[in-house]
Amino acid sequence: MEHHPAAAWLTEAATSAVQQHGAGNLLRIVLIVMILGCALTAWFLLRGYKKKDD
Repeated sequence: MEHHPAAAWLTEAATSAVQQHGAGNLLRIVLIVMILGCALTAWFLLRGYKKKDD
């Protein structure tokens, strides 16, 4: 497996967050990112269904 510095940084940041503040803050961040991602995905997919009044 290749070493990816970005993945290592992300893993280190997640580990640090869990050690310092417990799993609650990490879970909160993950849930917020998931909700924002779902909202943006829905907007992107549904924007093509607008009626065009030309």
